[in-house]
Amino acid sequence: MNFPDDAQLDRLVTEGCSDRVVRRRSAGRMKPIRKNICALANDLPGHAEAGVLLIGVEADGAVADREFSDRTLQRLADLGRDGTVEPLPTIGVQKRRWRGREIVVILVEPSEVPPVRSSGVVWVRVGPTVRAASPEEERLVGERRRARDTHFDLRPAHGATLSDLDEEVLLRRYLPPAVASRGPEIADLPPEGQLRTLGILSGDERTPTWGSLLAFGRAPREWLPGAYVHFRHLDGERKSDGILRRKVFAGRLSEVLPALEGELELAVTVGTPSACDGRRSRRSASPPYPIGALRELVRNAVMHRSYETDVPVRVRCYCDRVEVRSPGSLYGIVNEGNFVQGMTAYRNPLVAEIMVRLGFARRFGVGIPLILRESERNGNPEPEFRFRPAGVTAVVRAAP
Repeated sequence: MNFPDDAQLDRLVTEGCSDRVVRRRSAGRMKPIRKNICALANDLPGHAEAGVLLIGVEADGAVADREFSDRTLQRLADLGRDGTVEPLPTIGVQKRRWRGREIVVILVEPSEVPPVRSSGVVWVRVGPTVRAASPEEERLVGERRRARDTHFDLRPAHGATLSDLDEEVLLRRYLPPAVASRGPEIADLPPEGQLRTLGILSGDERTPTWGSLLAFGRAPREWLPGAYVHFRHLDGERKSDGILRRKVFAGRLSEVLPALEGELELAVTVGTPSACDGRRSRRSASPPYPIGALRELVRNAVMHRSYETDVPVRVRCYCDRVEVRSPGSLYGIVNEGNFVQGMTAYRNPLVAEIMVRLGFARRFGVGIPLILRESERNGNPEPEFRFRPAGVTAVVRAAP
């Protein structure tokens, strides 16, 4: 990422706003800054070069007399990492001095996977203004993606090598049955050819894909900071109530899912407050929650979430309900109307395939119907699903 030199910065400050240069007086309000980052990343005019956001510069080009703390720079660098901007574009933040005064320069690279949304809205710049994209503008932005459209988990994780994968798990446990299930067309290929065919390596490169790092990486969170599950067991009905247990589950999928499911089952069958009065219920033949449904919910959250954010999956066990929040909006053809009918579009098809082969999913498209059926069978109210641009939350309430 090449920041402007002094002469280039002088032109950017003095020549005014355009469809790739934005001025903001201060960093006090983050929402309009997120909109402009989204718009620059969408690159509606097709410049194919970084847009520039200047913080501390007035609309008329005057530079405000202010200083920017390290905390402000960090807030700007973290913009969108809370899931409000998706997919997260590549940005760089730099503090500069221009004619003796401080300004902040934010470079925004055009997204490789447009359209980029801020709080669910596609924003674009037309001349010096930012606005919500029209259907036609959104279509034009999206067309650039189709020629190179690859699901995130199938893209190469540049910088990673085969040594970043656990070869014991990958080559000895996963590869033989995966190759056998594909039939003779890949059985005679060399191991690297088999790994490419299965999506573990990317194209003609020897580079692991993001999905293979999630499933077989030695340290997935070093590559994808949000690839973990944050678990809390609370002693009441509110977030502010006391915490009985808090855990972070990180690592390979084959490690995270069994450990998480065991912790969740323990919380809802042994350690769940009874009727919110502080007493602990004993283990019984009829648990207050459908264990199979909860297991399916956390697996769905891990499978379908967006990994292009630093936000984890969140599991909260209250005394009267369990909440599972998955970062990322509904994907593809799935909408609020067909979601509960089992309509499926795979944001992470490689992760889904690996989970099926590892035994963490039965077959595609049965998750939500199974959750509804298990809840009804256990006597629980029908699960609630809350849809937001930054995530989907499932709520399972205890049986009466």
